Amino acid sequence: MKKPGKWGLHGIRNRWEISIGLLGIFLLFAILTGCGGLGGASTGPPPPNPKLNESINHIIFMAQENRGFDHYFGKLPEYWQANGYPSQTFNGLPSNASNPSFDGLSTVNAFHLRTVCVQNLSPGWNESHTDWNVNNPTGPWAGDGFVHTAAHFSQTVGPPDAPIFDQQGLRAMGYYDGNDLNYYYFMASNFATSDAWFAPVMSRTQLNRLYLLAATSAGHVNPPQTPLPNKTIFELLESAGISWKIYETDPGTAFIGNFQPFASLHTANIQIEPGYASDLDEHPGNGKSIQAGAQHVHDIIKGLMQSSSWKDSVFILTFDEFGSFYDHVSPAPAKSPDGILPIDLGPNDVCSKTTGVNCDFTLTGYRVPLLVVSPFTNKNYVSHRAADFTAILKLIETRFHLDSLTDRDADQMDMTEFFNFANPPWMTPPPNVPDQNQNGLCDFHAVP
Repeated sequence: MKKPGKWGLHGIRNRWEISIGLLGIFLLFAILTGCGGLGGASTGPPPPNPKLNESINHIIFMAQENRGFDHYFGKLPEYWQANGYPSQTFNGLPSNASNPSFDGLSTVNAFHLRTVCVQNLSPGWNESHTDWNVNNPTGPWAGDGFVHTAAHFSQTVGPPDAPIFDQQGLRAMGYYDGNDLNYYYFMASNFATSDAWFAPVMSRTQLNRLYLLAATSAGHVNPPQTPLPNKTIFELLESAGISWKIYETDPGTAFIGNFQPFASLHTANIQIEPGYASDLDEHPGNGKSIQAGAQHVHDIIKGLMQSSSWKDSVFILTFDEFGSFYDHVSPAPAKSPDGILPIDLGPNDVCSKTTGVNCDFTLTGYRVPLLVVSPFTNKNYVSHRAADFTAILKLIETRFHLDSLTDRDADQMDMTEFFNFANPPWMTPPPNVPDQNQNGLCDFHAVP
């Protein structure tokens, strides 16, 4: 379901930037570099990286909504072949990708969606575990429940006029390609992406965005009903004398409000944050096409590229979770942030009566798309190193010599493998960045 209040270090619908001066780009979270120092956290700061410190002064991240990796980026190899990019190893959508049908009597193959607008799916804790293994949600990985989850959601809580293919859950197997998402495919191909980039937890938006701010959900697998006292990356920056801002398009949606009393004491740092209400977050079922959301991202990055801050910035785009769309890769092992087990399971929730490898916080969620855009980004780069997006926090902590927030971000890579500081490839941005196509069919009732 769509939830208000998103955040990110420079992400759409929440962008954050760390920089020496305010980067006035619409819909950005801005963390601005000031003086150095240490923030209070669970572990000591990572070793300094002189090249990173000399090169990057602005870190901007943005988190869009509910799109999986195979669903969005699985067709990148075909795009590379068609457009003359170097061929390389890439764990994209397999040609034989499929799931059992909802009735279990047939097979649903992955297919190219005809529409750039689809009905919502549910990526919550229970649904994510059903996606994992439809018959044994706490058992071994099978990846055979995506269609079942989507069908069950449509038939029980989905729109009453959902077409029959939605009621059968077929949309979970739908994917887009380089014609549908030409801007994202161009940027992923020229700059950098990863085929091993995961959301942090097997649940919905709120929990993953808690990780994006605080590297933990404080034991929650369902949206918290009360504010959390956990320290966030913004509090670390504040303690270190580093200025920051959250930019929002829709007032009152800043996800930092989940953390109190810190958020209430820093309302002046919240300017504008991405438009959940304006439906530019690419969330399934929000009434607008994914192409409108991708153009929104395009406009933000274009503003950065044309600004004086481009020369020492990095912009990171990701998605807060996978939206329950099919992905053929299982969640990856990860450090428990704080050793806390789930504290808010209901009596009928998965893991409430049994246990399994996916019943605590020692696994990530599913894969999500990633773009790393900077003058220093390696050309045509694909990372294969498993990481979740608390690695963004690790990058910030490394750049500003901050303590880690939890054991999860402490254990992440610092993302410097994405950069070439000795010979920056993109000090002059590419001249032919395309606008996002807007000609896709937006029909929530379109058949596959």
